[in-house]
Amino acid sequence: MSTLNLRTKHILVVDDAATVRMYHRKMLGDAGWQIEEAVNGMEALEKIAQRGTKPSFDLFVSDINMPRMDGYAFVRALRALGSQSSAAGRDDTVLQAPVLMVSTEAQAHDADAAFAAGANAYLVKPARPAELVLTVALMLGDHEAALRAARDMAKGGNRRISAPTPGGRQQ
Repeated sequence: MSTLNLRTKHILVVDDAATVRMYHRKMLGDAGWQIEEAVNGMEALEKIAQRGTKPSFDLFVSDINMPRMDGYAFVRALRALGSQSSAAGRDDTVLQAPVLMVSTEAQAHDADAAFAAGANAYLVKPARPAELVLTVALMLGDHEAALRAARDMAKGGNRRISAPTPGGRQQ
């Protein structure tokens, strides 16, 4: 996969904290991906619906604890819409896009709940820049960015509690 194609990947960052959205935008934008933001799960679903025929999101980075619609409810709604779309024979790949949950909730049962809701990977805040970029790169199949992030992590360590598969879903 070429770098040019990878730069067209779109990521929706869903978090109620402006500073976290700004941090994720900076880290993921610097890696070459296009970033949009939503302040909660409800706004994320609205942004997905508003895109219509525009290029859809390739990945979601979502917090858990948010007002109006939390991350668990967002992922469950996203996956339910994806199932309905598939059953109707529509190819709505945005609804199947991988979800990375990033939360301050650091217990194993929090990650388990995220996976049960339909998330593909889980990181504990604050995720180190290289850890965040590596996880997203693996989920997007961006090998070039993954190698850069892995080299950065070798210098700084890793706190990840779960790793995604290259195809997105946790195994």
